[in-house]
Amino acid sequence: MNHFLDIHKTDKAALRSIIDNAMAMKQARLGRPKAMLDDEKPLDGRMVALIFEKPSTRTRVSFDVGVRQLGGQTMVLSGNDMQLGHGETIADTARVLSRYVDMIMIRTFDESVLEEMAEFATVPVINGLTDRTHPCQIMADIQTFEEHRGPIKGKKVVWCGDGNNVCASFLHAAGQFGFDLTFTGPVQLDPEMEFVGLARNQGSSIVIERDPFKAVEGADLILADTWVSMHDAQSARERRHNMLRPFQVNQKLMDAAKPDALFMHCLPAHREEEVTSEVMDGPNSVIWDEAENRLHAQKAVMRWCLGV
Repeated sequence: MNHFLDIHKTDKAALRSIIDNAMAMKQARLGRPKAMLDDEKPLDGRMVALIFEKPSTRTRVSFDVGVRQLGGQTMVLSGNDMQLGHGETIADTARVLSRYVDMIMIRTFDESVLEEMAEFATVPVINGLTDRTHPCQIMADIQTFEEHRGPIKGKKVVWCGDGNNVCASFLHAAGQFGFDLTFTGPVQLDPEMEFVGLARNQGSSIVIERDPFKAVEGADLILADTWVSMHDAQSARERRHNMLRPFQVNQKLMDAAKPDALFMHCLPAHREEEVTSEVMDGPNSVIWDEAENRLHAQKAVMRWCLGV
């Protein structure tokens, strides 16, 4: 049994096998040479609990469709259905769910909820997102980059804006996959230094550069994410917009990177805020491939977790 909790907690060889498996399953569905057939239905007879304390579009649909494509069934549970930690403990919930289902994916707020679920579950647990990390998204992003540009090892990745949970998982991936990462954003929103240190200790160059135009020089991949959360108050939204406006990804910024630099965004995006429509819909944008690859990457994660 394997949990998929964070990229830096997963063996490098396992991460590579997940990416390779995701690509093979995608190719099979496109009718290309079938390195692996997902019509074998490896999850036949399996039930997967999908728990959402946070609302979701891509995570919910991609996991639900992925389980079904692999022959399994899903049980989708909201925070109101579960009331995790309110009355029954998370540990007891994990113990009970493990008697009913074969795997648990949870999208939650506090990282401790994920960790306690994994500690007491006797089935694999997958991190669908926490306030601190978002590993499934980054696996899809790496798959997308390698589809378009080949191995990500040794490449320069630039994160623009807020050093949030997606940025954190990119730092984890930098050390595990061997690429370099430059963060450009306001000092108030720097990524966690613990994660910066993890990547540096594995040999990756991690740079913090306040000038976004200097940051993107020589970049192979530029990423952005939303500036505000759905839970932010209006006053907080205004402050964040003021801080982050200089770090918008627009065509002028893209032009300062390599001519073939890719642009990614995990979506949903607020057009003309963190990124312009010109960039989102431009020739260097691969955001729709990136969104699709959530499906394939997560199918590969689930197969790895169950060893099927």
